[in-house]
Amino acid sequence: MSDITVVHLMRHGEVANPDGILYGRLHGYHLSDLGRRMADRVAEHLAPRAITRVVASPLERAQETATPIAKAHGLDLATDARLIEADNVFQGKTFGVGDGALKRPENWKHLVNPFKPSWGEPYIDQVVRMMGALDAAKDAARGHEAVLVSHQLPIWIVRSYVEKRRLWHDPRRRQCTLASLTTFTYQGDRIVSVGYSEPARDLVPPHLLAGAKPVKGKDKAFGA
Repeated sequence: MSDITVVHLMRHGEVANPDGILYGRLHGYHLSDLGRRMADRVAEHLAPRAITRVVASPLERAQETATPIAKAHGLDLATDARLIEADNVFQGKTFGVGDGALKRPENWKHLVNPFKPSWGEPYIDQVVRMMGALDAAKDAARGHEAVLVSHQLPIWIVRSYVEKRRLWHDPRRRQCTLASLTTFTYQGDRIVSVGYSEPARDLVPPHLLAGAKPVKGKDKAFGA
């Protein structure tokens, strides 16, 4: 058996969310038609790979993104609660630029410490649970490949940790586009490289690509 194992952390596809709600860990948010096309695209991209394990966050958007990948490899889809979205006190609210929750003074107390952050699950807690999920997938797929479908913030935080960057950051600069793959290559039990790819990039609306400038009316926060 090879001592090289590959674990792909995938962000789910686009979600149907016409009201621009920060849906966080709320249930009932499903992939849009475009999101399903993104999921199918990534399944096609990964079809030739030696994938032996597919795992998803318990939230519907992650489960629906992972399903065509598992099906393409004849695998049962597993669920790992450690892959869930980060907790956030603004869940259920709009949180866009120039509108929504930020305009209300009663919410400002949640913004006092961006380093922790004070508005949600501590970054270090996200690192701990995501590293646990990565290690479990690595062990289950040893010598082969695994796909874990999760959410933008936890994926970016664990990548930042592995690449030895600070955990606090500008959310607009996350390199974690919809349906993207952040790929961790292990030699034995040690991560030796991190890669990033966007198999469905041509399907992603331009204003949602990493580093895109905010567009009024299109920049409301989505659960990620």
